[in-house]
Amino acid sequence: MEIGTRRAGTLRRTLWYGLVAVILIWCAVMPLLDGNLSLYFAMMMWVTLATGLNFIAGFAGYMPFGYVALYGIGAYTTGIAVKVLGLSVYLAVPLAGLVGVFFALLIAPTLRLSGIYFAIVSLALAIICQRAIALMPEELTGGSLGLNLGVITVREHGYYSMLLILVIALLTASWLARSRLGKALKAIRDDAEAAEAMGVNVPRSRLCAWLLAAVFPSLAGGTQAWFTGALDPQTAFDVLITAKTVIYAMAGGLGTVLGPLIGTVGLVWVDEMIWRSFPVLNNFLLGVIIIVLILFAPRGLIGSLMQKYPRLRKIIM
Repeated sequence: MEIGTRRAGTLRRTLWYGLVAVILIWCAVMPLLDGNLSLYFAMMMWVTLATGLNFIAGFAGYMPFGYVALYGIGAYTTGIAVKVLGLSVYLAVPLAGLVGVFFALLIAPTLRLSGIYFAIVSLALAIICQRAIALMPEELTGGSLGLNLGVITVREHGYYSMLLILVIALLTASWLARSRLGKALKAIRDDAEAAEAMGVNVPRSRLCAWLLAAVFPSLAGGTQAWFTGALDPQTAFDVLITAKTVIYAMAGGLGTVLGPLIGTVGLVWVDEMIWRSFPVLNNFLLGVIIIVLILFAPRGLIGSLMQKYPRLRKIIM
């Protein structure tokens, strides 16, 4: 029994790291073949956001509707660091991650709330951040018009930085799923009181999940600002970023490592195909696909497969 479990764990890790390697090679090579950097950059960014959201929503059971605040703060940290402070973008993006974590620490007391209360408060904080950025002096944030960073470096550098952040996010998800922290978070998600009775430090575990979830949208926002060379409050703090991230993560299956990856890649690719063939009906057809997916696979593609075929749990993370 122990040998079988060990073999299953080895197979699961081999398949997962093999998949990460394939994604790394694919994302590194494909833009060189067809030159479509924007599509693959967007796909990597959405996978990173969905994976980060999974840390707090999938593992811990806390749904932050204001998740975009971290993305926007990362974007503006990079913009201000480059445009106003004159820092190198290679320092500005890591700084964006640190500022995102600091902001997450500041609002960590909201973790005492639960369910819809936490979701609404986080959404309110995102709206406050958007208005605050827009009302700041134009010399600092560009006001409501935003910042034009221009061409900072070679565009491909921003692309491959996003690829590096994606790989780190996926490896972090793999570690979390197998760690004591990950098991504690799942116990808290299922029943916080029972988990606390079993000796789990609920506040500390939730805080760790929240800080992990804060790092990656901040880095993604900073890299997006680098890649596009422009940002404004309406775009950087757009609530639709949270909505799309939640949809992508749920489509694959929250609480699984593979789910956000599969859900995001699948829906982004379908969206691109629909846009090319039926540009006028793009949003309508994509909405229909999402509704059908939620109706027939409420746990997401990976979650529903694991529920229907329990043996897959041995090989799917």
